Amino acid sequence: MIIDMHGHLNAPSELYAYKAGLLSSRGAYTHWGGIPDEKLKPVIENHIATVLDQVGTDMQFLSPRPFQLMHSEKPGRLVDLFCRANNDLIAKTVEMFPDRYQGVAGLPQLHGEPIDVVFEEVDRCINDLGFIGIMINPDPSEGLDNDTPPMGDEYWYPLYEKMVKYDVPAIIHSASCKNIRESYTGHFITEESIQTVSLCDSTVFDDFPSLKIIMCHGGGSIPYQIGRWRALRWRTPNAKPFDESLRQLYFDSVLYNKEGLELLFKIVGTDRCMFGTERPGTGSSKDPNTGLWLDDLKPVVESIDWLTDQDRLNIFEKVTREVFPRFKG
Repeated sequence: MIIDMHGHLNAPSELYAYKAGLLSSRGAYTHWGGIPDEKLKPVIENHIATVLDQVGTDMQFLSPRPFQLMHSEKPGRLVDLFCRANNDLIAKTVEMFPDRYQGVAGLPQLHGEPIDVVFEEVDRCINDLGFIGIMINPDPSEGLDNDTPPMGDEYWYPLYEKMVKYDVPAIIHSASCKNIRESYTGHFITEESIQTVSLCDSTVFDDFPSLKIIMCHGGGSIPYQIGRWRALRWRTPNAKPFDESLRQLYFDSVLYNKEGLELLFKIVGTDRCMFGTERPGTGSSKDPNTGLWLDDLKPVVESIDWLTDQDRLNIFEKVTREVFPRFKG
């Protein structure tokens, strides 16, 4: 089975019209009637035909589009209402096509608030909607401030406790960026790099040995800059090697080029990597030299000739099943 563990909701325009109404009214307009099945189903069927079947994907895990989640907006109920609407549409998608999709919950994180504000939605998504994981934005300020503690900090411990209780993993995926110095795509890579190092330098996995955290986009810059982090550890007497700390995390394959994927697999091992495409997303562009979609990553992985059959099984299915134990497909 080919499992794409990094996909995002592809919803009709009514969802984003609802968001516009929430923002323009500052929460005075809150009615959300959902999207009728007869309007939603054709969108999902088109997604299956053009995104999954076209490239041979059997199953995709869906979370909300991160850059739409507006975690820095005030009042906080705007964030909560829109996040719930996204999760409801994911649940409806899974209900219609359970053999093609599974749900990963977006969280109504609020900049400047404790992390337990998301607990009600985590409980609802796991217990009521049957979701198999959660998505965490490490910077709910959306690039405006640097005051959210990095993920090695005890600020996040109440959420880690809940993840362990439910035995669900988290994908770490930054959201929008309002900092004019970088694009939201750049912000993804910056945040994933910061959080990878923070977790590696922390005692999080000593305190939560069964915690499962997946760094999106191949861990940001870390595999490419691995020498710097190794050097820092080597200067510290009796410190655990950085590579050993790195292998406490998991990584997806959303890198869009063979060279990057080869480096990731060599650095962290295929037993810590899982297939993801974020298709459709930033990589949904055609290479002008080949005419191929950059996010059609299955043939890219398969073109790496030194991967063994076990390596390919790890990447396409085995590791994902281990990390998402609630997935029974």
